[in-house]
Amino acid sequence: MKTKDLRERSLADLRELEKSLAKDLFQLRFKNFTNRLDRTSTIRSTRRDLARVKTLLVQQAKGLNPVSDGAKE
Repeated sequence: MKTKDLRERSLADLRELEKSLAKDLFQLRFKNFTNRLDRTSTIRSTRRDLARVKTLLVQQAKGLNPVSDGAKE
């Protein structure tokens, strides 16, 4: 997931994506613990995507990088 693509999303979409990625990360870690995960690299990529989303949300809260409000011009 590219940061450029994430910046085009609305704030509500980013919050939903954050919840979804956190849930996915939990499930991946659980599957890894029970030896049911085939590709462990998905944990790393999901963790990094979650960090990207959280970074954009913090930047938006501080007013550093405005995220679109969902309205396309």
